[in-house]
Amino acid sequence: MIPEGKTPIDETVRAVLADILGLSPERVAAFRPETPLFGALPELDSMAVAGVLTELEDRLGIVIDDDEVDGEMLETFGALTEFAASRALA
Repeated sequence: MIPEGKTPIDETVRAVLADILGLSPERVAAFRPETPLFGALPELDSMAVAGVLTELEDRLGIVIDDDEVDGEMLETFGALTEFAASRALA
């Protein structure tokens, strides 16, 4: 079993959030699956969402259709990571 927070996809999502939102590595490292994102992080506005999703596509080699993007997917760090993992492993 892979320890929580140590998967390559988890690390990629953390790196994307840090890079696109300008968050410190320490702050992003402290994110837990239940950490709220959209609506809780002022840095994650609608324009930043587009940047985060584009960067995830690039780094993970996935395609995210607009109709897949919803509030639940961006609600928490865990939800975003699960979504990215489901796309990367599809």
